[in-house]
Amino acid sequence: MHDVIRFDKVSFRYPDEENWILEDLSFTVKRGERVVITGPSGCGKTTLLYLCNRLYPDNCDGVMSGSIKLFGKDSLSFIPGEINHRVATVFQDPDAQFCMQTVEEELAFTLENLHVKREEMEKRIREVLDLTNLSEFRYAVIQKLSGGQKQQIATACALIMEPEVLLLDEPLSHLDPFTAKKYVEWLDELQQKRVITIVAIEHRLDLWGDFFERSISLNKKEVTPAFKKRKSSKLSNTSLVASKVQTKSFLQETTFSINQGEIAILAGPNGSGKSTLLKALCQLVPFSGTVEPKLLGYVPQSPEFLFLTKNVRDEVGFGGGNNTEEMIARLQLLPIADSHPFAVSHGQKRRVAIAAMLSDGREVILMDEPTSGQDAKALSELFQLIDERAREGTTFLIVTHDMEFAYCLADSLLLMNDGHLTGKFEAEIVWSDAQLLSDHHLLPPKEVMLREKCFA
Repeated sequence: MHDVIRFDKVSFRYPDEENWILEDLSFTVKRGERVVITGPSGCGKTTLLYLCNRLYPDNCDGVMSGSIKLFGKDSLSFIPGEINHRVATVFQDPDAQFCMQTVEEELAFTLENLHVKREEMEKRIREVLDLTNLSEFRYAVIQKLSGGQKQQIATACALIMEPEVLLLDEPLSHLDPFTAKKYVEWLDELQQKRVITIVAIEHRLDLWGDFFERSISLNKKEVTPAFKKRKSSKLSNTSLVASKVQTKSFLQETTFSINQGEIAILAGPNGSGKSTLLKALCQLVPFSGTVEPKLLGYVPQSPEFLFLTKNVRDEVGFGGGNNTEEMIARLQLLPIADSHPFAVSHGQKRRVAIAAMLSDGREVILMDEPTSGQDAKALSELFQLIDERAREGTTFLIVTHDMEFAYCLADSLLLMNDGHLTGKFEAEIVWSDAQLLSDHHLLPPKEVMLREKCFA
């Protein structure tokens, strides 16, 4: 097998930074290999991918030393755009790579950039949609799709280029557990058919099984998150009430309540309406019905939409909180406290938004996929912070596909499917109901599976 990617003593830093984000890094990836890049949030994993696809150093004026070879040729010798159809990338935030309104237009736009003849476009668009099971979304407006659906569309856009190397930046982060498992199975089959080289960044490897042949760690001190199942801290008085909340486009009439200090997990398949419900509760989309209280803290899937200041410290303290420095320290934001919030990693952006909401003194906080992009240490601290705040009386409604995180935190689960709220359930009822889990594209947590195996 020939080397398709080779790093020899590569160091890289951004133009305004003194410290190297990658230092003296050497590795090779051979044709047809499946490699996973691991390491804590902010350690340079995404930067490494951007060096592999030639986005860096040219597009950020970064400083690089050492040598990078792609397909046996010095990466700096490729002309702009020459490498991009051979090395395709699915970014961590799929919104960042869409240019057109509909799925069909986005796929056609990709082919137009490759100078594919019009008569061949129809065939390739149909084939890639069939391959990715996305045919029903061909004419869909991309910005009306869920985060998970956008992730799948972004993958289809990469595959339509028929690349030799596929770079994936946390491709499962927005997928429900069932869809994530199917995605891995589909990628496994695809890789064998086309002998594509796959290089992926991933924090959670549990859903990948034995997919990857080897890993490259950017930090050997990684730890596994250790969560202990919390004891409920909810009080008898109601803290959040949604009555007959619905939107014209998708969300059906929804009524539920959550008690003070309760941690409720909102779960269900991709595209079931979870994010839409959170936006309606925060009055960010037109809706009918009533929500009490009206002032809610909110951490969206794309946290940069919240940012208003020019550095992380100011952003966390923007709401006037009195424990800003504590939040910055506990959520591992001290090394980037003076950085622009748009210039940090995806996982760090999430922690900045979470720190700001936790500092703001909100009685009810809504979070949309807070575990995405988080390393083990950050996940453990986030778990502790949410547990502590709940014991102090803060109410949480959290969208997550991370069932291990949900299992240890949840007092209750609100399950959604196809725009409908199936119901609100005590957490233990959900974990022990195989049909309920299956109907909502959820997999039981490891501890539940182990318990069932022991008593089988």
